[in-house]
Amino acid sequence: MAERRAVGNPLALAVLCYLSQRPMHPYELSRTLRDNGDDRSIKFTHGSLYMVVQQLSRAGFVAERESVRDGARPERTVYALTASGRVELRDWLRDLVEQPRHEYPQFVGALSLIGALPPDEVVELLDRRLRRLAERRAEISTLIDDSRARGVPPLFLVEEDYRLALLDAEETFCRDFRARITDPETGWAPEWARRHRRRDTDDGASAVDRKGGDD
Repeated sequence: MAERRAVGNPLALAVLCYLSQRPMHPYELSRTLRDNGDDRSIKFTHGSLYMVVQQLSRAGFVAERESVRDGARPERTVYALTASGRVELRDWLRDLVEQPRHEYPQFVGALSLIGALPPDEVVELLDRRLRRLAERRAEISTLIDDSRARGVPPLFLVEEDYRLALLDAEETFCRDFRARITDPETGWAPEWARRHRRRDTDDGASAVDRKGGDD
């Protein structure tokens, strides 16, 4: 069973990581996260970042180092990583790399209920998804190429390589799923369409029918 973290927000892990390089104030952390493209991996706002820094401070993983003022701007508090914060950072990263997690992607949720749509519409939707996956793949490939041209080491692009691998796997799945629906000899479309029509005309359909199955 996964260990329950004192601060479990993925943003907290990023904060610990960047503070392991040098002390920073939250505004600088926010700018660093965006400059390094971490907002593609971790969802955050300025407000959520400040809240996470406070949570890490209460947990003893970061501590106030000093307060600085830049011109007429409000005074800002600089935070530094503590010894226990460094231990937490490394332990948390090891755990995430080693232990697979059961996640709940929205596409998987849609697939579990896909029988509620007619097969012809699902085929059309899969075609649209495949086009969008190709567009996303092109965007990531361009990002990788541009980063490498700027001399960014491959190690710091590994999350983009992972995104490409996931896109490739999803594209393969979608094409295979489409083929299983439309195959002229063994395709699911005829029986699927019959079940869908029956469900639409049967007000007393069972919960299983609503997912596209039989009683």
